[in-house]
Amino acid sequence: MGLFGGQFANVVEWQEFRDDMIFWKWSNKEIKKGSRLIIHPGQDAIFLYNGKVEGIFRDEGSYDIESAIIPFLSTLKGFKFGFNSGLRAEVLFINTKEILVKWGTKSPVLIPAPGLPGGMPIRAFGTFACKVADYDRLIEKVAGIKLQFTVEDVKERITSMLDQLLMKWIAKEGKDMFNLQVNADAIGRGIREDLDMEMQKIGIGIERFAISSFNYPEQVQKMAEKAAAQSMIGDVGRFQQVAMGEAMANGRGGSSTASDMAGMAMGMAMGQQMAAQMTQAMNGGAQQQAAAQPAGNAGGAAPNFCPNCGTKTNGANFCPNCGQKLV
Repeated sequence: MGLFGGQFANVVEWQEFRDDMIFWKWSNKEIKKGSRLIIHPGQDAIFLYNGKVEGIFRDEGSYDIESAIIPFLSTLKGFKFGFNSGLRAEVLFINTKEILVKWGTKSPVLIPAPGLPGGMPIRAFGTFACKVADYDRLIEKVAGIKLQFTVEDVKERITSMLDQLLMKWIAKEGKDMFNLQVNADAIGRGIREDLDMEMQKIGIGIERFAISSFNYPEQVQKMAEKAAAQSMIGDVGRFQQVAMGEAMANGRGGSSTASDMAGMAMGMAMGQQMAAQMTQAMNGGAQQQAAAQPAGNAGGAAPNFCPNCGTKTNGANFCPNCGQKLV
């Protein structure tokens, strides 16, 4: 018997272990007498017989299958190896580590925004972490028909759901459409909950989901920089005139593309929103000053701010923005 023992023996092992692989199935025809099971760190081994789980082994090490494994299998406890026959079973190796994956939207996601009928096209990028959460569901839904399952398979499923989830959670948590990064944590938490609920159906848990950046169209980004500069100057009327002048000039040029026009529309919407906020703040200051001055400005001196639109007067007799008589 010693002459043939080594000849029929084999090793059940996940030799080419990869961090980006969720599971790998050892599916040789037979497990021979004298075979050994080797479990490496970060792995679990599941014995399958006729498609059913017979036993799960979690401790790393090298085990004699006949003496250390078979006695613990559900329906194969009394199995005896024959001289020419072995155990026809499969062993599913599970990667137990948490896996970090980078993600990004394949194309811009159109997020509903005020003043933009077509929506704001936004790209998003970040990372998520996943791991196997339910062996039974994984075997039933995936491992029963696949020999291996990789991170790319998980990423493909998640990417297919991202557009709708981004629209849903930006609408709920994106309080400032032009600065979504401020609410990125809340948006990411909402997306993680929905993704985890869906992926648990195949036994995969989503441990974390993070959004590292939101990317706006180039035209909108440029307009944001202009709006920030104008807000420091404080001349709301001039900002509106410049923005409208640029839009009209580009429209007459005849060379603007559809994306350029969309970008201008988005920029104008953002500029108007920011201008309205600045006007409101400045009007509040003007009203306070008007309340402190005598009615009609009897002293003959022009007010510092126009009581009609809030524009700084610089001592003029008429408002440089709206034409209101000041003295």
